[in-house]
Amino acid sequence: MNIKRIGLDLAKQVFQVHAVDSHEQVVCRRQLKRDKVQDFFRQLAPCLVAMEACGSAHYWARELRQLGHEVRLIAPQ
Repeated sequence: MNIKRIGLDLAKQVFQVHAVDSHEQVVCRRQLKRDKVQDFFRQLAPCLVAMEACGSAHYWARELRQLGHEVRLIAPQ
């Protein structure tokens, strides 16, 4: 997959992933259980991951940065 940017919606058990390529075409829309998130991101080339700032967002930001991804937290609105 040629993923440039990912939007990650955090929840208690199931996370929603929305990924686009450099032409803004949807590459992947998927639900991931909490225990499969790191495996999914481990398989990807480093890219930009955006997620809404919430209780667990800082934890996931640290984990994804360790895998080489650039993480940006967005203020909740």
